[in-house]
Amino acid sequence: MKAAIRSLLAVMLAVLLACAGGYVWFLSWLDAPGPLHDETVVLVPRGAGLGIIARDLQRAGVVGEARLLELAAWQTGLAAQLKAGEYAFPPGETPRAALERMAAGRVLVHRLTIPEGLSSLAIRQLVEGADTLSGNWPALSVPEGSLLPETYHFIRGDSRADLVARMHRAQQALLAAEWPKRDAGLPLDSPEQAVILASIVEAETPLEAERPRVAGVYLNRLKRGMRLQADPTVLYGITKGDPERDRPLTRADLAQPSPWNTYAIDGLPPTPINHPGRASLLAVLHPEMHGFLYFVASGKGGHTFAETYEQHLRNVAAWRASQKQ
Repeated sequence: MKAAIRSLLAVMLAVLLACAGGYVWFLSWLDAPGPLHDETVVLVPRGAGLGIIARDLQRAGVVGEARLLELAAWQTGLAAQLKAGEYAFPPGETPRAALERMAAGRVLVHRLTIPEGLSSLAIRQLVEGADTLSGNWPALSVPEGSLLPETYHFIRGDSRADLVARMHRAQQALLAAEWPKRDAGLPLDSPEQAVILASIVEAETPLEAERPRVAGVYLNRLKRGMRLQADPTVLYGITKGDPERDRPLTRADLAQPSPWNTYAIDGLPPTPINHPGRASLLAVLHPEMHGFLYFVASGKGGHTFAETYEQHLRNVAAWRASQKQ
């Protein structure tokens, strides 16, 4: 009898030791580096149960065993907290870290950069080409100049219409903050007029440091009642911002009637000709003070400025000579 009791106790002790050893092994597995060698993106669909999530992570190579991950989710108390979304798992992500990532909803963040000076048509092409966004471009038209070009962050499945609305709110917030701080004496009656002029400045020079000087030229012309004579406005009157219709201007284009042809109309055109960036907007609100009324390409990426028409003609001749060379 005593021998039987001793045998039973020995078996129970072996089971307990095995369980304890198994639990210790399980805890070490939970915090051991996983099998991933490269960052891997996994999409956890809405409504997916724990079993589906665990099997998807096993297929993607994030974990080696789906059932162990299910057990780990219950053991850590995270089973009911796992959230749908797109997750980027780094190499060697531990099972515990993978569960905590999904429980915290640390989803993969995408970004879309909208360059300064694009038209609504060009921005629409970029937004519609982002396949991680959902839905359609806004049903209502997006007025030229109403969006702020920047880099925007979003997660997979965000709607295109919502992203465009964010761009519009960003521009409105910038104007609300900066218009009251504009320099005194500007010949501009509203933030809308500032956006129109900023779009012209944006189209005239790619150099951020040069934009306050270019803005000053156009503001000087407005103060003197001179026509702006800005080539980019003429082109917009022809293409309406369609990138596929973009082309060099001809002399005949300069004489073509259009509400945007600033060789033919006084003052500003009726709308912006693109979506100007922050730097161009600030250049218009805080222009460089000078006496320049003319400028022409320098042939070196920037422009040469002149106060008189005679100086301007000499600068034009110098530019043409450099082009021939």
